[in-house]
Amino acid sequence: MGVTNSAPALLPGTLDLLILRTLVNEPLHGYAIVRRLKVVSRDVVTVGEGSLYPALQRLLLNGWVTASWGTSDNNRRARFYRLTRAGKKRLASERADFEQMVEAIVRVLQEA
Repeated sequence: MGVTNSAPALLPGTLDLLILRTLVNEPLHGYAIVRRLKVVSRDVVTVGEGSLYPALQRLLLNGWVTASWGTSDNNRRARFYRLTRAGKKRLASERADFEQMVEAIVRVLQEA
């Protein structure tokens, strides 16, 4: 069997967390969210449209983001997503839960 250089799969349940975190500083459209995740993760996190837009819809329905139409950098009409106050609370909660789980996993992996 050959070795592949594909990026690891995104952990289940982390996409919402990553999107919320990406929207902390400014509203972004879908393509900009995907690009930011890819750049910040050094090409490890890649999100396709088939995952991104259902996640954004879920975040909208939960009231964690809002959306409005605007113009992108390349002068195209795009839907921009903005983090809400409830979204900031959700981000803090999800981040704390995630960090607790990562610490537990690291402890298990480092066990002698």
